[in-house]
Amino acid sequence: MITTGDLKKGLTIEMDGELYRILDWQHIKLARGSAQVRLKLRNLRSGATITHTCQAGSRFARARLDRAHVQYLYHDGDLYYFMDTDTFEQRAMNKEDLAEAIDYLKDNLELDILSYEGEPIEVELPITVDLEVTATEPGFKGDTATGGTKPATLETGLTIQVPLFIEIGDVVRVDTRYGTYIERA
Repeated sequence: MITTGDLKKGLTIEMDGELYRILDWQHIKLARGSAQVRLKLRNLRSGATITHTCQAGSRFARARLDRAHVQYLYHDGDLYYFMDTDTFEQRAMNKEDLAEAIDYLKDNLELDILSYEGEPIEVELPITVDLEVTATEPGFKGDTATGGTKPATLETGLTIQVPLFIEIGDVVRVDTRYGTYIERA
């Protein structure tokens, strides 16, 4: 059990039989009465974001998530297959469970799968992924006075904004947290 004093972003708690990841929290002290804590939570199963207010000092059950280091292998329809790098066991996840992570999955990518009581909950991508540009318009010198950008489609189907000098076939490093271009790899 953890109290409101131990809360921090990224922590996973169990509340009302559901798993929640703490996105943000705020301690509020009112003029009269006791202090309260306002939590912004994301349900790990449904993906819904809620706001929950509780009294300071409330206790929550900390959810213990199992982490497995895996390698992405392939997908077949709506199922995506991963191999555990320790046991070489294969496991599959549904397209809906992966959400935006699908935009960064390429063959042999290593990542972590978080599971609760044997049920895969979510994937934890590396911070950056190198992806090849498959489609973009040519950028011409003199198009802009400052560093301009143009849309580029990557090998996974993700479209991001890249600098004008990026061409088809270039490999770019993408930040998976924000879906933004970092540098040419």
